Amino acid sequence: MNAPADTDLLTPCWHAELELGYARDCAATRPSLRRHKGPLRVQKHLHAEGPEVCQHIIVHPPGGIAGGDRLGISARVGERAWAQLTSPGAAKWYRASGPAYQRLDLKVEAGATLEWLPQETIVFSGAQAELSTRIELAESARLFYWDMVALGRPASGECFAEGHFQAHLDIHRGGKLLWHERQRITGNDGLLDSPIGLAGQPVFATLIATGTIDSELLERCRELPCQGRGNLTQLPGLLVARCLAGQALHARTWLISLWRQLRPALLGRDAVPPRIWST
Repeated sequence: MNAPADTDLLTPCWHAELELGYARDCAATRPSLRRHKGPLRVQKHLHAEGPEVCQHIIVHPPGGIAGGDRLGISARVGERAWAQLTSPGAAKWYRASGPAYQRLDLKVEAGATLEWLPQETIVFSGAQAELSTRIELAESARLFYWDMVALGRPASGECFAEGHFQAHLDIHRGGKLLWHERQRITGNDGLLDSPIGLAGQPVFATLIATGTIDSELLERCRELPCQGRGNLTQLPGLLVARCLAGQALHARTWLISLWRQLRPALLGRDAVPPRIWST
């Protein structure tokens, strides 16, 4: 009897890793590590706001993620350093006969700041996307994190009828679990249209920031226009915002509006949008 075929040999797939490090050098943050394997890169680092904040744009040259692909990204922000990471465009997860994976490991040391601000993730109908994120914060570290997910391609008339999207997010501070979240949505899942789920909206977004804001700023943020449904919750030491929208553009616009309001209060700097967001 013949042995079953090795699907890894029959199905082309990408295995890619990117490892980044940042260190404080006098008044500047500079890259201290940049190592890659496979099709993951960062563009030249930028200091658009001055030397204190180091900005990197993470690029995945193939342009999309298919079955069998495995992406691993890790970043370590050293003591008192400040890194801002974003992407040039949407990450696309294509229809596939098997799952594709992304692992994200972020570590922020004492007095350091990390802004993780990628553009949206588009999960095509029939994709099998499995994402895992682990963030480790020192006691005095600061984090501003968001993610946006669009299920299907509503502009093309495609709903999320097949496949699945699965995401794990764990945030630890000082070795203790601060935030734990699990999501799994399958094609034609009742949660897609349920009022206790996505309520018929194909796009959902989450913003998580460390710190505490006053009630006046919280109310101003809640009053920001949102072409969908959005709200904020202040937890002990953690601010969480959620959004449901009909288009990724609407969710992105709302998150950027929040970032403009919250960055000065939580991080002490005016919000200067990366130029890549306007291209």
